[in-house]
Order: sequence, then C-alpha cells, then structure tokens
Amino acid sequence: QVQLVESGGGLVQAGGSLRLSCAASGSIVSINAMGWYRQAPGEQRELVARITSGGNTNYADSVKGRFTISRDNAKITVYLQMNSLKPEDTAVYYCHAEGIDYSGSIYKGFAFWGQGTQVTVSS
Repeated sequence: QVQLVESGGGLVQAGGSLRLSCAASGSIVSINAMGWYRQAPGEQRELVARITSGGNTNYADSVKGRFTISRDNAKITVYLQMNSLKPEDTAVYYCHAEGIDYSGSIYKGFAFWGQGTQVTVSS
C-alpha cells in the first residue's frame, strides 16, 4: 500500500507564495512520476505540474513562470513552489504518484492520489 501525505496549503493574498509538499511512503519500489493537480469548485481536475524520475517537467500554461515543481528522491517527496499567486489559482491541490510497489509478494504498478490540500488566494 502507498500513502501520500500533503502539506503546505492555506490562505494567501494575491501576489504571495506558498510551498506544497507531498511525501510518499509504503511498499514503494520505484517512482515513475509525481505531480500536482488541482480542482476548483465546479471544474474538472487539471494538471498543474508533473516531474518524472529523470527530472523532466511539464507545467500547465497558466502556471508557467510562476510555479516550480521539484523532488527529493531520497525522501520520496515532491514540492510545488507557487509564486505570484492569483485568485484563479484557488483550488484543492492533489498530489499524484505513479510507480511500482511490492505487496503480497507481487510487484505491480500503482497510481495514487493524496487527500488534497486547499489553496485559497484572496484578491
């Protein structure tokens, strides 16, 4: 079983910054990619940023130049540094991880979501 624990959300004024963290634990053999998605009320969940095991990153156009995703492989943790926040960034942010775990004597692929953390940007 894999667990993802997120932290770092909160309330911030427009133009401010927040840093989200997501730590993965459990019977993880390897991580292929970790990422952040967000979902605003009445909207579909969308990709914010993603980073692969090789360090390749991709970002939503709306956050390019403002958000930076990074990871600490030793801690199996992914971070999202969010700068110049705008009210339209307000959403629940979800961590996502995909990789290989080992449970029940079986190696198998997994894809898990964190519980979500609220980010609210006031104007």
